Amino acid sequence: MAEPSESDLAGVRTRIDAVDRELLGLLNRRAALAQEVGAIKQRAGGPVFRPERETQVIEGLKSANEGPLPGDAVAPIWREIMSACRALETPTRVAYLGPTGTFSELAALGYFGSSIARQPCPSIDEVFRATSAGAVDFGVVPVENSTEGVIARSLDLLLTTPLVIVGETSLAVEHNLLRRSEGLDGIAAVCAHPQALAQCHAWLSAHLPHVERRPVSSNAEGARLAGVDASIAGIASRHAASEYRLHIVAAAIQDDPHNRTRFAIVAHPDRQPQPRASGHDRTSLVVSVPNRPGAVHDILVPLKQHGVSMTRFESRPARSGQWEYYFYIDLQGHPDEPEVAAALSELSTLCAFFRPLGAYPVDSR
Repeated sequence: MAEPSESDLAGVRTRIDAVDRELLGLLNRRAALAQEVGAIKQRAGGPVFRPERETQVIEGLKSANEGPLPGDAVAPIWREIMSACRALETPTRVAYLGPTGTFSELAALGYFGSSIARQPCPSIDEVFRATSAGAVDFGVVPVENSTEGVIARSLDLLLTTPLVIVGETSLAVEHNLLRRSEGLDGIAAVCAHPQALAQCHAWLSAHLPHVERRPVSSNAEGARLAGVDASIAGIASRHAASEYRLHIVAAAIQDDPHNRTRFAIVAHPDRQPQPRASGHDRTSLVVSVPNRPGAVHDILVPLKQHGVSMTRFESRPARSGQWEYYFYIDLQGHPDEPEVAAALSELSTLCAFFRPLGAYPVDSR
């Protein structure tokens, strides 16, 4: 195959430069329109960020895309554009489980874009505290992993704090073994979040069977420790490897190659209203039922009668000492839809405790 001539390349590059300038002009026009929208919202007292609106914009663009740009590339590009436009008014403040390099940070950046004011927190509890207190606009917390199941602490805090879910995002989780030097020799401990250690159990048992597995507050904390102690290896993302200047000694060591974590975007309902229906939504709630035979069955009947699908049903102890439980439920649809509203209304009358946790656009990834 003949090598491309410099003149051919120069001609194409000149056309690319022209398109880039045209794109820049269009982006600035979009930014100016976004500023107009922001001014209208400010006068009306409306929120800057509307997750259902951004979801509708992205889904519409994906449907209209004729290529060759792949559809999966549309969402991250436009999230960055919308993030930069929002930041012209005021940067969105987002708390997440830190330090730098966690999957929670990657989830926050993937959902909001990089033009945000980041606040890494030392614990999930602190994410909820900062968001409840108004120190940030939103919190990003893990709620479910495809391998290990629910993140119990996040569910407990959704019950005991005023925060509600206004969005969700999911992230493919690739765990990598990181350390200052290459090779497995000399590793005395592997430090990572307990969930990551569990998700890499088979690999660790096969390759480092006698090495201590040391739980820490986050995978990024494990990477940070590996960066200061050559005898420690961490389990974390490629982003963490770059952040802490570590070697990827072994890549993708998770037991499940399709491992994903789902994150909830939480906010205070007094400062961020519930998203309107987008056409592809999820409603979350937590309930308890009277202690009588058939009570759990009874709360499922309104869903069946009104044709509302349940996508998750998870129990957590009520910690009352009476063997009572709270049930965390996810439903397809939005309370703005008549059949969902009717099902929820009937369901609430059958429960000893009933609390909506939020209605929000479903992550389509």
